[in-house]
Amino acid sequence: MHTSSLRQNFLAELDHELTNTRRVLERVPFEQAEYRPHPKSMTLWQLATHVVNLLSFKTLFLEAAGRDFLDPNGAKPGPTPTSHAELLARFDQDSATLRQALEASDDEQMTQNFRLHRGEHTIFEQPKSTAIRLMGLNHSIHHRGQLTVYLRLLDIPVPGLYGPSADEKSGG
Repeated sequence: MHTSSLRQNFLAELDHELTNTRRVLERVPFEQAEYRPHPKSMTLWQLATHVVNLLSFKTLFLEAAGRDFLDPNGAKPGPTPTSHAELLARFDQDSATLRQALEASDDEQMTQNFRLHRGEHTIFEQPKSTAIRLMGLNHSIHHRGQLTVYLRLLDIPVPGLYGPSADEKSGG
């Protein structure tokens, strides 16, 4: 009987979710970057950039023992993309980097703890596999869902992610 490893399971799920996320990002209109559905909401471009920046966080969860938000030398997201092409290029690059880090890891590494903190205050400390799942993958899926609402409100056809979307069912 063959059993999958944590790493193999994450790779399979990651590939599926990265494909879906890219399909959503492809539809984000740069010319409407400042759109926000509510004053408390991020702009469309801030949200799309955040989704891309979360890829670096997932890689950090794999490669480091922790991250202190007060550390001025800590990992930071790259500059805000200034075009749609740049956003997609960074998504592709960061996706490849994350995939390589996951391929280079093993189940033992995935069970080691990752501590996210601000100085002495621990935000969370969990096994790396849990950190990737909760603060990485689930967090990304959450914000991707928000992006699909922005697309809907802008009357941009929403791609189906786990089956056909309403746009695909009605022929667009």
